[in-house]
Amino acid sequence: MKNVLITGASGFIGSFMVEEGLKRDFTVFAGIRKSSSRAYLQDPRIQFIEFDFSSVEALSRTLLELKGKGICFNFIIHNAGLTKAKKKEDFYRVNHGNTRNFIEALIQTGMVPGKFLFISSLAAYGPGDPKTMNPVRHSDEPKPIELYGKSKLEAEKYISGLKDFPWLILRPTGVYGPKEKDYFVFFRTISRGLEPYIGFKKQMLTFIYVRDLVRLAFDALISQVVCKAYFVADGREYDSVEFAAITKKALGKRTIRITVPLAIVKTIAIVGERVAGLFGEIPTLNTDKYNVLSSTNWRCETEPLQKDFEFKAEYDLEKGVKESLEWYKKEGWL
Repeated sequence: MKNVLITGASGFIGSFMVEEGLKRDFTVFAGIRKSSSRAYLQDPRIQFIEFDFSSVEALSRTLLELKGKGICFNFIIHNAGLTKAKKKEDFYRVNHGNTRNFIEALIQTGMVPGKFLFISSLAAYGPGDPKTMNPVRHSDEPKPIELYGKSKLEAEKYISGLKDFPWLILRPTGVYGPKEKDYFVFFRTISRGLEPYIGFKKQMLTFIYVRDLVRLAFDALISQVVCKAYFVADGREYDSVEFAAITKKALGKRTIRITVPLAIVKTIAIVGERVAGLFGEIPTLNTDKYNVLSSTNWRCETEPLQKDFEFKAEYDLEKGVKESLEWYKKEGWL
């Protein structure tokens, strides 16, 4: 039986990674922090490891203890990271710094796995050209527009620059599904009869349902492919109005459309960021968030996924949203 270590296992994507590993009969080690919730990690087959990613030394001690017990990893999925932070430096400290610490510790302790899969993001490359509307391609120059994406790109550069290290990188676009909290805010708003838009231009959006993402991740792990990076989406494209229409249909709701001009959103973001900056924090609506909301082209190439892994998404947006909403209702979120 193969061993897989999944970091960030207590989070939205991580918990589904654990579920998929168990489903495929892997021995699953869930890498978590001491303070992490285990609410979505209840299967008795899960083996927990508490990591302190803040230093190479702390990580090395933990890894050497595992090695002393005869535990090694055939595969590692490094999913731990920050998508939101109160301070700007936290993005780089966690998404780049902690990743680097972890890999250095793996190398120093002789615990390098057969394959190391890094979960990055389309944000590491940023949106596509709004004029040509061409999809973002691996051959393009990365142009991240937010701190999260910039910190992920730094981690990617470090990983891809390593010698004799068996890495793979997945860059998912918008990941949604049960337990996810950001798209849930949109679903909840629609359920309350409001249909919000930022600016008057439609956004071209791409998505990947979490179950499709984790299935692909494990297919990539057991493949012969190594030292390559991929954008991950379901292969379809949706505009912002279509996304709302699919959600309204699934909820059986009629809505009032509200459009806020970009200039107003930008002003609020700038003022809020300056005020919060006095306290060393980042507000929820900030210039990074504005950059994301105002970008109209989030298309990305998926042909390499189909070629190398014969990947075909099982969920389109309509099927995925329906299943997600059923879970939110069941759990009392909606």
